[in-house]
Amino acid sequence: MSDFVSDSWHYYVAGLVVLSLIFCAWILISNMTRRKPGPVELQDHVWDETLQEYNNPLPRWWLYLFWLTLAFAVAYFVLYPGLGRWQGKLGWSSSGQYKAEVATVNEQIGPIYRKFLSQDVRAVSLDPEARAMGQRLFLTYCAQCHGSDAGGNKGFPNLTDSDWLHGGEPENIRTTIENGRIGVMAPFGEALGSENVKDVANYVRSLSGLAHDALRAQRGRQVFADNCVACHGPEGKGNQTVGAPNLTDRTWLWGSTEATIIETVTYGRVNQMPSFKTLLGDEKIHLLTAYVLSLSAGKDAQTR
Repeated sequence: MSDFVSDSWHYYVAGLVVLSLIFCAWILISNMTRRKPGPVELQDHVWDETLQEYNNPLPRWWLYLFWLTLAFAVAYFVLYPGLGRWQGKLGWSSSGQYKAEVATVNEQIGPIYRKFLSQDVRAVSLDPEARAMGQRLFLTYCAQCHGSDAGGNKGFPNLTDSDWLHGGEPENIRTTIENGRIGVMAPFGEALGSENVKDVANYVRSLSGLAHDALRAQRGRQVFADNCVACHGPEGKGNQTVGAPNLTDRTWLWGSTEATIIETVTYGRVNQMPSFKTLLGDEKIHLLTAYVLSLSAGKDAQTR
C-alpha cells in the first residue's frame, strides 16, 4: 500500500476490510437458528413447477466451518499486511521475502561466481559449467529481445554470428552489457527528399549485391558520399566506434528490402540496449560476457 497518495485511502481500505468481516459475522449470527419442534415449513418459492425447499436452519458443522474461516481471516490480517498500510505483526512483505531468498541463494553460489570472476573471460567461455550458468542468465535477462537461441529479432542483433555493431572482443561485449548502448540513425527524409532517399536506398542495396536500379544507385552514390560516410565510412563498411552498421554484407538489423531501407533513411532508427550493471553486478556480467562470447566462438569478427 506504499503507493497511496494520502492517508484517506489507508483508512478506506482498512475500513472496508473490517466492515466486510463484521458483515460476514452478522450473516453467520443471523443464520444460527435452531430447528423448531414439529413439522418443518416449506419455503414459499417454487422451482421447476413443483420443487420446494424446507425451511431448515444451516447445519451446525457448516456454520462452524464458516466461523473457522472468519477466525482465520482475522488472524491473517493481524499477522500479515492487508489493512491499508498495516504491515502485520510479523512484518512480512513480498519484497522482503524476495530479498531474503536472493541473499540465501547468493550466499550459496557466491563462491562459484567469484571463482569464475578471477578467470579470464575466454577461459570461462570454454568452461561447460560457466556456459550453463551464463545461458540461464541469458534466458532470464536477454532472451526477451535477442531470442532464446540468441538469433535476434527485427531490430535486435543476432549474437550467434560474427557481425558486431560495437565489436566482438570480450571488453566490447562487457561494456555493452554493463553500460548499455543507444544506437541512433538520424532521419534524412526531409533533408534529402523522396527521390534522393530512393536513390541512396538503391545504392545501399548495391553495396551488398542486392537487386537494385542501376541508374538510381549511380545517383545515390553521391548522395551517400555527401550524407552517410561520416558514420558508415566511404565504402559503407560501418564504424564500431559509433555502432554504425556495415552496409556491404548480408546482415540487416531492420531488413534489406527497398521499402525498409527507404523507411530507415526517411524516419531514422533509435535502438537502445539497457544497462545491466546495477541489476547484475560484476560476477554475473562476467559470466554473461563469457556466454555471449561463446555463441560466436571460432567465427571471424566483422563489423556490421
